[in-house]
Amino acid sequence: MSHTFHIPVLGLGYSIDTPLKIARYGISSTMSIVDDDLIERMRQYHAQLNGEAYVPIYKREEDARARRITQYLDLVGRLVASQFDMLKAMPFEAGNDLCRYFELLPENTRLRQGYDLMLEYPPGTQKTHFQNLLKSEMVPGAIDVNIMSKVDKMNYTATGESSGEQNTDALAALRGFAMSSLRSSVIMSAGMNPRLYSYLETFADFYPSADGQLRKKVILKVSDFRSAFIQAKFLAKKGIWVSEFRVESGLNCGGHAFATEGFLLGPILEEFKQKRQEMVNELFTGYQQALVEKGISCAQAPVQKLSVQGGIGTASENEFLLDHYQVDTTGWGSPFLLVPEVTNVDKETLQELEHASEEDYYVSGASPLGILFNNFKKSTSESLRLKRLENNHPGSPCTKKYLCTDTEFTEKPICTASREYQHLKLQQLAAADLPKNEYEQAYQNVVEKICLCEGLCASAYIKYDILKPRENKAVAICPGPNLAYFSRSYSLEEMVKHIYGTTDLLEKITRPHMFIKELNLYIDYLQRDLQSQLKELTDKKRKQLTKFKLQLQEGIGYYQTLFGDSASQTSQLFQDWVRELARSEAQLVGIKI
Repeated sequence: MSHTFHIPVLGLGYSIDTPLKIARYGISSTMSIVDDDLIERMRQYHAQLNGEAYVPIYKREEDARARRITQYLDLVGRLVASQFDMLKAMPFEAGNDLCRYFELLPENTRLRQGYDLMLEYPPGTQKTHFQNLLKSEMVPGAIDVNIMSKVDKMNYTATGESSGEQNTDALAALRGFAMSSLRSSVIMSAGMNPRLYSYLETFADFYPSADGQLRKKVILKVSDFRSAFIQAKFLAKKGIWVSEFRVESGLNCGGHAFATEGFLLGPILEEFKQKRQEMVNELFTGYQQALVEKGISCAQAPVQKLSVQGGIGTASENEFLLDHYQVDTTGWGSPFLLVPEVTNVDKETLQELEHASEEDYYVSGASPLGILFNNFKKSTSESLRLKRLENNHPGSPCTKKYLCTDTEFTEKPICTASREYQHLKLQQLAAADLPKNEYEQAYQNVVEKICLCEGLCASAYIKYDILKPRENKAVAICPGPNLAYFSRSYSLEEMVKHIYGTTDLLEKITRPHMFIKELNLYIDYLQRDLQSQLKELTDKKRKQLTKFKLQLQEGIGYYQTLFGDSASQTSQLFQDWVRELARSEAQLVGIKI
C-alpha cells in the first residue's frame, strides 16, 4: 500500500467514478452501489467516452440490478487497468502522470525516497534499472464499493408479486459486486443485516484460495468496538473474514450520522488498540472451524486492518491517529468535495461550499430513513423543499423508491419524503387537534424530509451534462461539519500535501481539535434530546440520558489524560486544546437531567 489515506464513499453520485480519476495514482476510494439507475447512466457515459460498446440493461430485464452493477464495476476495473498500464509505460519526464504518481506519495515512504534518489542518478543503465525497479513496485488504488446494509427494500414483479428475497436491493447489489471481476472490498455500513451477511456465504470469492488470499474482502464500517466484534463473530462463524474495521465518528462525519450512546472516537480507538490482537485470535478460531466444515483449509489468520474517518482536518491529527492508535489508514471524505478533479460537485454547489460558514452545516432529520443526516443549508434541494412548502405542495415525487420503508398508511412501503406520504401524514396531524406548538413541531418533522435518491445523484448528472428533460436538478449534499474550515477549491496535489503535512491549507484558520469538535457535537446532541423530552421525561429516558452524559464525562477524562501525556504540551496549540476541553466540560456539567 502506497498511501496511508483513502477516500470514503461520498453520497451516491459524488464518488461514483472517483476511481477513474485517482486509482492510477495509487489512491483508494469507494463507490456507492445503492442506485443502479445512476450506475447504468454512468456506465453509458464512460463507455461512450472511452470508445467502448454500450448495450443497455433495462429495469424490466431479469436480474437487471445485479447485472447493471457487475457491468459497471467491470468497466471501471478495465479502464483503471488501462490507465495504470499507460502510466507505467511512460518515461520518467517531469510533469507527466508517472512522476505525479510518485510525487503524490508521502515523503517518508520507501517508494518516494527511491524515486527522489533515482532523480539524482546520471543517465545510463543504472538509472534505467532503478526506474524499472520503481515501476515494478507501483500498485493502483483499490476500487471499493459501499452497501448500506439496511437499504434493502423488497422488489416486486409487474404483476405485484415479490421477486424473492435474493432480489432485495442490498442482496442484488452484493451479487453485482460478487460477480464482478474486481479484486477489492465491499464496505458494509449502516448496521447489521443478518440476511445480507449470510448471503456472503454463497460467493466463492469471499473465501481464501489455496495460498490463503481473498479475491474479495469485507470491510465493516462501525462506530464502536462492541458492535464491531459482534458483527465480525457472526461473519466468522459463516467462514467470512472481516479484513478491515472502518471506525467512523458517530456525529463528526458526512452523510448519515449514527450517534453512539456517548462513546467518543478517542476512547473507541483506544479500545480497538488494546483488544485488537485478542479479537483477531478469537475470530480466527471460529473462522477456521467454519472453513473446515466447508472443506477449506486456512493455516493462519488473514490480515485484519483498522482505519478511522470522520472530522480529520490536519496533518498532525492524521499522523497522531496513525502513530498513537496504530491505524493502517485514515479516511478523508468531505474535504475532497472541494477537489473538482476527484469528485462530482456541480459549479453552483461548489461555490456555495467554498463560501459556507459553520452555521451552514447541521445535523438534520432530512433523511427518509429516520436516521440523523448531515445537511447543508445552502443546497438547492433545501431551497426546493422550502419553495414547495410556500406553494403548499410538501413532499417530492417518488420515482426511484430506494428508501421506501413506511407502511403506516399503505400495504406496500412508501417513502416519508414522498408527496403521497406527507399528504396522508399531514391530514392525520390536522385531524389530531394538537396544541399549536406540538402541531408545529410534528409538522416540521414531516416536511423536513427530502428526496435523497434524486438529490444525491443530481450533481453528477449536472457536471457531466447528462440530465434528462424535466429531470429534477435540485442537489442534495451531505458534508461533515469539518468542511466549514476549508474555504476554496483545491487541486489533488494541494489536498494530498495537506494530508501529509508538506503544506497547510488551514494555516490561518481557527479550528477545534477533531476530538473536541466531536465532543461538542455530542453535547449539543444531548441538549437537543433533553429539550425534546422536557414535556414528558420518563424514568427510562432519564436513565438513558444520564448514562449518555456519564459516558461523555468519561471521554473527557480520557482526553485530559491523553493531552496530559502529550509530548507537545508546551505548544500554543496544545494549550488551546486544553482550554477548549475545559470549556466543553463546563458546558456538560451545566446540563441538568
